[in-house]
Parts: sequence; C-alpha cells; structure tokens
Amino acid sequence: MYDPIKWEFSVEDETDSTAVLVAEATLEENWHLYSMFVDENAGPVPTSLNFEESNSFEVIGKPSEGKPEIIYDPNFQIDLGLFSGTAKFKQKIRKLTTKPAKITGQITFMVCDDMKCLPPDDLDFAFAIEAGSANIESAKADVETIGEKKESKRSNWGIFIIAFLSGFAALLTPCVFPMIPMTVSFFTKQSKTRAAGIKNAIIYGLSIVVIYVLLGAVVTWAFGASVLSEMATNPWFNLAFFVLLIVFAISFLGAFEITLPSSWINKADSKADKGGLIGIFFMAFVLALVSFSCTGPIVGSLLVEAASRGGTAPVIGMLGFSLAIALPFALFAAFPGWLNSLPQSGGWLNSVKVVLGFLELALAFKFLSNADLVMDFHFLEREVFLAIWIVIFGMLTLYLLGKLKLPHDSDLKYISVPRVLMALVTGMFTVYMIPGLWGAPLKLISAFPPPMQYSESPMGVGFTGGTSAINAPENEDQHLGPQNIYVFHDYNKGLAFAKEKNLPLMLDFTGKACVNCRKMEEQVWSDPEIKRKLDQELVLVSLYVDLREELPKSEQITVDLGNGREKKLRYVGDKWAAMQEIKYKINAQPYYVLLDHNEEMLIEPANYQDYGEVDLFSDWLDRGIKKFKKK
Repeated sequence: MYDPIKWEFSVEDETDSTAVLVAEATLEENWHLYSMFVDENAGPVPTSLNFEESNSFEVIGKPSEGKPEIIYDPNFQIDLGLFSGTAKFKQKIRKLTTKPAKITGQITFMVCDDMKCLPPDDLDFAFAIEAGSANIESAKADVETIGEKKESKRSNWGIFIIAFLSGFAALLTPCVFPMIPMTVSFFTKQSKTRAAGIKNAIIYGLSIVVIYVLLGAVVTWAFGASVLSEMATNPWFNLAFFVLLIVFAISFLGAFEITLPSSWINKADSKADKGGLIGIFFMAFVLALVSFSCTGPIVGSLLVEAASRGGTAPVIGMLGFSLAIALPFALFAAFPGWLNSLPQSGGWLNSVKVVLGFLELALAFKFLSNADLVMDFHFLEREVFLAIWIVIFGMLTLYLLGKLKLPHDSDLKYISVPRVLMALVTGMFTVYMIPGLWGAPLKLISAFPPPMQYSESPMGVGFTGGTSAINAPENEDQHLGPQNIYVFHDYNKGLAFAKEKNLPLMLDFTGKACVNCRKMEEQVWSDPEIKRKLDQELVLVSLYVDLREELPKSEQITVDLGNGREKKLRYVGDKWAAMQEIKYKINAQPYYVLLDHNEEMLIEPANYQDYGEVDLFSDWLDRGIKKFKKK
C-alpha cells in the first residue's frame, strides 16, 4: 500500500471578518503533487479545494499556492507545475456569521512518482473558524487572495510584452509605416519652434495611447471581469474567437480589406482641422481609423487573447500596443534626422501583412482546439492540429523564399537577408514539429497542441501494435484496448461474459497516468503469444482507477478502506481504486488478478516489478489458465 502524502489543515491570519484556510501537504521522497493551475486536459488531476455550500462564509478571489517547479513529467510527457517535499494551498474567506462555524469540503489531488500515479483522491476536511464581527456587512470590502496580486502581475506583464511587440509589427504594415514621416514632418513644419513640434508630436502619441486604452477599457466594461475570466474555457467563446481570427487572417493574406465607413473617417478628419489639443487628438483618431485595415486584425487578436485572460488584461494589452505605435512619432519628432534612416516604403510592407496573416491563422486553431478539448469532440486531435500547423508554417517558409505569391505581392528580384533568416527559423520550426506526428513530445510548443493522450494514436502515427482484434466485438460492452484487444471497463459485465464463454477473468487495475502500465502493454503484451492468450483464452477487464467520470448518485457511497480509513466514492475511478484496496490490500498499478467464476483467485496476483518480462508473464498466464481448466 502506497500512502506517500500527509495533509494538515489549519487557519491563519484570522480577523473579525476574514480568515485564511491552509491545506499543507508533506510528501515522501520521490513523490510529487500537482499545482492547482495545471491544465486538466494535459492529463493529471490538478489539486483543488472544494467547499460545501454554507451561509457562514464566502470565498474571496481565487486560491493560491507556493511556486511550483515546472519540470518534465514522464507520466504525461509534458512540462507541468508540481510540488515535492511540502506544498501549501491557501484560500481566503470572508465570515458571514457572528457565530463560530465549521467549514467543510474536500481537497482533490493526485500523487505521482516518475513511474506511476496513484488514483486521484478526495480527502474530506473541516476548518473551525471563530465568530465573525457584529458588523459583518461593513467588512465586505474586496480583498484579494494571498499570492493573487503576484499572479496577476505576471499575467499582465506577459500580455503587455506580447502587445508591445504586436504594436511594432503593426508599425511595419503598409497602413501605418508611411504615416510616420508624413505626420512627423507635418508637426515639425507647422510648429513655430522645434520645441513646439516635439511637444505636439508627444501629445499626438499620447492621444494614440488614450484612444487604444479606452478601447481596452470598453471591452472590459462591456463584458465584465468575471465573464472575461471564463472565456478561456468557454467553448462558445473559443469558437467565436476562432471564426474571428480566421476572418482576420484571410484579410491579411489579401482576400479583402476590413475597412470602416468612410463617413467616420471624413468626420474625424474635419475635426482634426480645428487645431490645438482637440485637433491633435482627432489627428490621432484619424490615424487609428485610416490604419484599421492593418491594425484592426492585430488589435482584435490581442483583445481576444487578453479577454481570455480576464480582469484588466484588455486595458494592459492596449496600453502596450499603443505605446509601440506612439513611440516612433514622438522619437522621430524629437530627432527628425532619424527619418533619413527609415527604409523606403514598398512591397516589403505587404509581406509583413502576409506573415502576420499566417501567424493569425495558426493562432486561430489554438482556440478551436480549446473548444474541442472542453467539449471532448475529438475533432481536432493532436495529429490533426500538428498537421495543420506543419502545413501553415511550411507554406509560410515557401512564401518567405518567394515560392508563393499572393494577390498584393510585388515581384521579387532577389530574396533579402532578413527574409532568408526568417525562412530558416520557420523552416526549422516546421521540421521540428514533424516528429510530433509519431509521438514526439515537442516541448517547445507543449502549451499549444492538444496533449499526447488526446490523439487518434496515443503511441504515435507510425505505431503498429498488432491487429489481433480487428473484428467487431462479441459484446456491446467491450471496448478496443491495448494492443487492439477488446476489453471490458466494468467488472460485473466482464464477469457475466466470462461465465457465458466459460473463460477465466483477468482484472487489469490500470490508470491513464500509469507509465509502468504502458510499458507492460507495449513491451510484454505485444508478444504475439501473450496477445493471443489475452484475446482468446480469457476475458480481460481493464479498470481505470483514475477515471474521473462521475458515478450515478445511487452509487456515491462511503466505503470502509480498513485501518480506520473511509472514502466517499464520487467517480468511476474511485470505485475501482476502492475495490482494489479493499479486496487485494494494494493501491499500485499495474496489478493483474486471474479469477474463476466464483470470483476466487486462481493463482497469485501479478505486477510490473516481478512479472514485467515476456517469459515471466507468459508463465503466469499459463498457470492461471491451466488451473481454471482443471476446475
């Protein structure tokens, strides 16, 4: 029996109106626990605090945790945030009662080492909090969770940097770049002194910043921070973003231009003639309107990405974007001699748009993948996603090398050095992704494609694991399992079928996150003779102890695990994990048991450590099958 984690629950920083609930884990050496903020679609079950509903308290903000290690996890073949040694998880709460209260719930977690994972567990907890202040209502001020400010700052810095770089990319489009010398020359010539010209150019730049920041503020206000924070996992928002980015990408590639009504531009232009601060502001507004066909898709993509992060991210994003746009106007006005160093406008500006179009196209499929993962449609599985990106970046490489020409491109007499360097980068990136079709983890882009297990062939496109079970299953409750062997996932249905066919029953206690299970299936079960026995001489029942499918309410019971331990069965995996622990006094996987029709063991159980070789496992099967035939 593995029990590598101990939990302690306490209350910190308690006041008359608030308290911090703390769950502290202590892990044995070589075992680790997953972060609260790990992507559940990546494979592991993230740690989570789940509180029972109560009128005595309410949670404030999101839970927090210490800083996890981001390392490669061999169980899930991806970089993940995890904790070793000790881990603390905190949740700030607000008291809603003037009496002492008990806060109850469960902490959900998964513990793994480098070879195996124990089934996800739900441990009950109870926190005792003191009586709240008599003036509870006046204490309901917004309070952020411990660590939330730091997390928010990191997220905001990330979106700011992306937006700032996107602003520089927008500068290099044919709608904006030619405006730099024109606008700066206007301010320097129209102003009576050089200082006045610089001042006007700075006001012009600040006006650009104000216009775009107001746009970000409108988005935040229109949707609300709570709605924005839900966008990342909402499939309908992700589908809408996908469609929007596809439209932007097609526009950048040259199929059409996204333009605003000319009446808007004319009206703003007329206001710009008034002069003074108002006139300068409307000049900036005219720039935003005129350049919309180029900046619109970039701004839209930024708002989509920022909105999916929630909070004030749209405002932060627009601040970064507008600063990058505004800086050149102020700097060139201060140093007009720099204008001579600017490259001449030409076909290269359209090439920038096209490159951005390819990047928008690639990003669009990330949002489609998010929706597909949440809805579990398996439409855009890992291989399909990678194939799309390989084609997109392959075509981008050909475009940079002058092998593809789009509607608004100029003739290329030669390929410039920057284009060659960019083609080298995109070409290498394309080649890097190709092994992903055969199961390579692709660590550099692990956050973008679906996880390894969300694929048509989890072992890779080229994996050939045999075809011993190519016909339709004999029973409707059978599923295609490892090595193309049909298996049951329900103990009782498998037992009934074994009695019907007069065959022994083999229980395979396994897990989706079990490395040794996969090794056993790939290295031992792949032997033709063993595969034949598993397929034809017994009934195989694979019971996944980490399956997070909710049990029917009638089966959600509390069972006695022995040694004073109880467990509430909430998921299908809980049911099989409890069965293994109660009947066989072990919680490690893989674990194999051969049973007769009276549910008695035919021979000793088998595991990976002692039976992980072809001859040993084959002998174990032979002994069990032989004993069954003698009965």
